[in-house]
Amino acid sequence: MTRHPSNTFTVAPGITVGCITADSITTVATDGIVNAANERLRGGSGVNRAIHADGGPDIMAECSLLGRCEPGQAKSTTAGLLPARRVIHAVGPRYGAVSPHEANRLLASAYTVSLEVAARDGLARITLPSLSTGSFGYPVEEAARVATRAVVAYLRAHSAPDAVVREVRWVLRPNDPTASLEVYASALHDAVSEVPAAGA
Repeated sequence: MTRHPSNTFTVAPGITVGCITADSITTVATDGIVNAANERLRGGSGVNRAIHADGGPDIMAECSLLGRCEPGQAKSTTAGLLPARRVIHAVGPRYGAVSPHEANRLLASAYTVSLEVAARDGLARITLPSLSTGSFGYPVEEAARVATRAVVAYLRAHSAPDAVVREVRWVLRPNDPTASLEVYASALHDAVSEVPAAGA
């Protein structure tokens, strides 16, 4: 395992995962921004509100054509005015609405499907929010453990020289108790250490 500055780790040759802080995920240049969406793919609070506000009306116009998106799934649209090529709208579970086991499964799926959509759309650099830890109520420590293991597992399973997704970063607001940089950095360290490489 190679750890770089700014809580970034190499999980396979040429493939990195990490976490940084920024006032808004919408300010970080990337290929694909993952949105913490709701099932109706309509604007909400937090990251969802910021993406629609900063990205302009074209994002909502495309969302309106996609129908619903169930928890654990993701769909992509234009990024509008954002410094990205696409927005991937991922729906995490509402904590307490299903069993803890099912919540973990759906949360992991939301991240995994987001990266599958990114690969399909040809996106190499992806920025992530902390799915489900805001208004959906998921405890951040548990969410970070599930999320980081899902992402590291995906990247290690898709680490061939022709892999599409090459850089994944969580973008977290400074001093946000629902999405702590320290919690995600610690969970990433554990995931990179513990999740086996593909075929291991």
